[in-house]
Amino acid sequence: MVIKQFAKAQGYIYIWMLFAVMLAGVMLAASGLVWQTEAKRGKEQELLFVGDQFKRAIESYYNVSQTTGGGAGNYPESLAQLLKDERFPVVKRHLRKIYRDPMTNSRDWGLIRQEDGGIIGIYSLSTGVPIKRATFPADYAAFENAESYQDWKFTLAASGAGKKGTQRTDGQKSMPGGNGMMLESQDVSSDPLTQNQSSPDVSPFPPPQDSADQSID
Repeated sequence: MVIKQFAKAQGYIYIWMLFAVMLAGVMLAASGLVWQTEAKRGKEQELLFVGDQFKRAIESYYNVSQTTGGGAGNYPESLAQLLKDERFPVVKRHLRKIYRDPMTNSRDWGLIRQEDGGIIGIYSLSTGVPIKRATFPADYAAFENAESYQDWKFTLAASGAGKKGTQRTDGQKSMPGGNGMMLESQDVSSDPLTQNQSSPDVSPFPPPQDSADQSID
């Protein structure tokens, strides 16, 4: 009798232990999902800051050439020119460093160019689906409908005035999880800054914390 009662008690303990292990597993899985979501949100905030820095650096490059070049503004042909603008006797830096794409951990960016080769914007090559869907600044309101991070185009606003050019994208690839399509060329103004004269030094996004990325000379 005593042996049966002991065996029964052991059975209850075993069942409760299994239940506790299962509950702990569910809680760990849930906390892991929450952590992954928060980490992704952090990367999105970093991408917004970094992309905006590139956009403002391109704007600064254009404004300087327009001011010192007798009104003939032009755009950089490479991102490296944002680090060292050697068109003038004193080298000017429009960008502190070539930032990594937080979504891909790479310095490879998609480039949006005018038909003359000048870069007017950048975008991530990640095909991940954004979590953030609202509360974007007005300049980035189109991000609300993005299907992937490749749709977050950090480009100077195109105006309807002036000479028309052709916009093309560099670095777009067909990747698993994406739509597998190449972006088509679109007509944009050759002078997109006519609608975007915000200061290159003021960003609507806070800088990322604990960034260990180093500048490239």
